Amino acid sequence: MTKIGLIRHGITSWNKEGRAQGSSDIPLHEEGLAEAKLLAERLSAEKWDVIYASNLLRARQTAETIKEKIRTIPLQLDSRIREVGGGLIEGTTEAERLEKWGSGWREMDLGFEPHNSVIDRGMEFIKEISAKHAGENVLVVSHGSFIRHLLRELVPHADLTHPPKNTSLTTLLIKESQWDCELYNCTNHLEKEQIK
Repeated sequence: MTKIGLIRHGITSWNKEGRAQGSSDIPLHEEGLAEAKLLAERLSAEKWDVIYASNLLRARQTAETIKEKIRTIPLQLDSRIREVGGGLIEGTTEAERLEKWGSGWREMDLGFEPHNSVIDRGMEFIKEISAKHAGENVLVVSHGSFIRHLLRELVPHADLTHPPKNTSLTTLLIKESQWDCELYNCTNHLEKEQIK
């Protein structure tokens, strides 16, 4: 049985400020590095065969922290699992967007990456790695909006009311060509030790 563990990267300074990141290349905040270490500790007690990560720095740093703990696991970067492009809103807060474009900013053409583009690259990636790593446990370190887009496509019946938290783990199992969400948005590793 193939298992995919979807991980959202650790927290960044822009996350803390409520700024849209999209494809902007923002590093982890020191708190995000601490979160990633706690996640790595958790994952080292489980069986994982390979890690794929978005090539954006915040996801790559999260994946590299996991690899430091699980030394035998290969790490591969893949641009197909980058965050959804945010166009002109990248780097802005909600208040700044309201001031600049008004309350209807979500409906405006501000250069957002089209939904179909996100789904096409995400599904191509998932099909490729599930064929290449059949019967293995695969970690995928990516981004909140990208993960939600992918989950809506793979497990449309799942309750995705709450967006993925930083360093959360969501696990998917494939059975008879159907994906099932085994675990969603789990951050037990953070609850054990409060990060200052």
